[in-house]
Amino acid sequence: MINKQAVTNEEIHPVLKNRWSPRAFSDIAVENSKIVRMFEAAQWSPSASNEQPWSFIIGLKGDETYNKIYDTLVEFNQLWAITAPILILNCGRTMSLKNAGKPNTHFMYDAGQAAAHLTFQASSDGLFVHQMAGFDAEKAAEAFMLPTDFVALTVIAVGYIGDPEELHPNLKKMEYNKRERRDLLQTVFSGNFGEPSGLIAR
Repeated sequence: MINKQAVTNEEIHPVLKNRWSPRAFSDIAVENSKIVRMFEAAQWSPSASNEQPWSFIIGLKGDETYNKIYDTLVEFNQLWAITAPILILNCGRTMSLKNAGKPNTHFMYDAGQAAAHLTFQASSDGLFVHQMAGFDAEKAAEAFMLPTDFVALTVIAVGYIGDPEELHPNLKKMEYNKRERRDLLQTVFSGNFGEPSGLIAR
């Protein structure tokens, strides 16, 4: 397996340090208990006013749901996503349940947090997750008959790590590329935007 452990300046949780988004997945089926656990983790993520605006549609390789999700992906993602045993459509409810008729302005933030919790739990169980924005959201909404107050946000591939040598030739190099992030000095500010926090200065 490729070692793509993050090179961090501070020690962080091993699950976060080892998390990355592969394109090569094994054809080993994911245990039902691990699938349920990752959704349970998502269910307990933070939520503004406890609106819980997230919903997930899960497809297992070979079933109709999987094929429908796969068909919404852009061609580039179809090249590799077909190796994943699980595809999930992450959906968000745009309207508030507690304030009828008003939009939930934080629904995407909360749905993203739910996906992050799902990812953390899956990673802690030895699975790998690759989230995608490259898909046709309108096609997905139509294919799954989403209610008018729901939108398709992302597609999530889940499974065990696979052999990168089995990927399409155009994808192999990206699988071996070093993981990188910008410096915290460019991210964490104090005073005005763009002014690095003294807490971060090294």
